[in-house]
Amino acid sequence: MAGETKEQAAAEKKEPMAEDKKEPKKGQRHCSRNPVLARGIGRYSRSAMFARRAMYKRKYYAPVTKIEKKLKEKKPYTVTKPVGGDKNGGSRVVKMRKMPRYYPTEDVPRKRLSHGNKPFSQHKRRLRKTITPGTILILLTGRHRCKRVVFLKQLDSGLLLVSGPLILNRVPLRRVHQKFVIATTTKIDVSTVKLPKHLTDSYFKRKRLRRPKHQEGEIFDTEKEKYQLTEQRKKDQKVVDCQLMSVIKKVPQLRGYLHSTFYLSKGVYPHKLVF
Repeated sequence: MAGETKEQAAAEKKEPMAEDKKEPKKGQRHCSRNPVLARGIGRYSRSAMFARRAMYKRKYYAPVTKIEKKLKEKKPYTVTKPVGGDKNGGSRVVKMRKMPRYYPTEDVPRKRLSHGNKPFSQHKRRLRKTITPGTILILLTGRHRCKRVVFLKQLDSGLLLVSGPLILNRVPLRRVHQKFVIATTTKIDVSTVKLPKHLTDSYFKRKRLRRPKHQEGEIFDTEKEKYQLTEQRKKDQKVVDCQLMSVIKKVPQLRGYLHSTFYLSKGVYPHKLVF
């Protein structure tokens, strides 16, 4: 019995030693202070996180730019110099950079910053590869948007000259920018269509509508002059449309295609369409 008690006492002494040797704690895994409720949505708002992070205690200094350095290191325009004599005041303000005494009688021409650059009228005009004379285009902006037109030629300004024709979809001869247009794969032969030579940018230029000068007793009766279509423009439209219609009639179902408008219905995606 005495032997058993000694062994039990020895075991009891050993047990607390084992308890003292605890396993080392693992470091906590780094995670955000703003727990995510759903993808892209945190528990705390932006202002709440500003307070939680104590961002108001931190001070930020923006780096000084080269321009700010130059402004700080600006040389003074004037310098005060001591002057001898009792009646001269003791000092005088002198300019660092003196103005010239003599000026040239004629203005000397200086090179401008734009020297060597060509004006817009002399820029090279580029046209998309998909747009060629006779291509059917879809207009995307303006009062005739979603309508299909026939491309005739590119003008000197880079704008496209198109026509509906007017008989089919009420689109007259007009200028369109190529970035507001969808080029389709449908094309017609326009080599036989002869366009008048005066169909240029100046032909389509808008005229300023002015209010006529009022006379005595007609202060409130004067109205601004309204735009009226000229006879020359009507004549040119007929000449072009007659030639286009003779070509369009040869292609089956093309009249209905030009008459219809372009639109996207439900389940139709533009990036999957082939125009």
